[in-house]
Amino acid sequence: MKQFLLASFPVKDLGELKHFLGIEVARFAKGIVLCQRKHALDVLTNNGFSSAKPVSSPMDSTLKLTIDDPSRLLSDPASYRRLVGKLLYLTITRPDLSYAVQALGQFMSNPRAMHLQAPERVLQYLKTTPGQGLFLKADSNLHLKAYSDSD
Repeated sequence: MKQFLLASFPVKDLGELKHFLGIEVARFAKGIVLCQRKHALDVLTNNGFSSAKPVSSPMDSTLKLTIDDPSRLLSDPASYRRLVGKLLYLTITRPDLSYAVQALGQFMSNPRAMHLQAPERVLQYLKTTPGQGLFLKADSNLHLKAYSDSD
């Protein structure tokens, strides 16, 4: 197939996939590992958390976030939105962050000072395992099933 494409079109062979849209791909005999280590380290560095104290969970169970929080509005809500967007991109290979990041996304329109504590906690958690990712087994019995509702 590759020879046919090379003969038919001006195509450049880049070799085996190693990176794709910021996702690092590592191949092993037992499967493939997908991670976003560089993106995670960039998010930590750009937000000043590269030397932060690590924590064991992405969300504080005692922190109660609400839309009508009485704390002051953030002076720069765009920075909160950018941070949550970068964390959202990390959830592609980090399902352990999914719940915390979707909770943060609820406050994108009107972030307050109290809402900024939660993404900082996620960054501290990210510090513990920036290279964590998904392992896709080569010998998996995975069967994709899909359902559709005509409505």
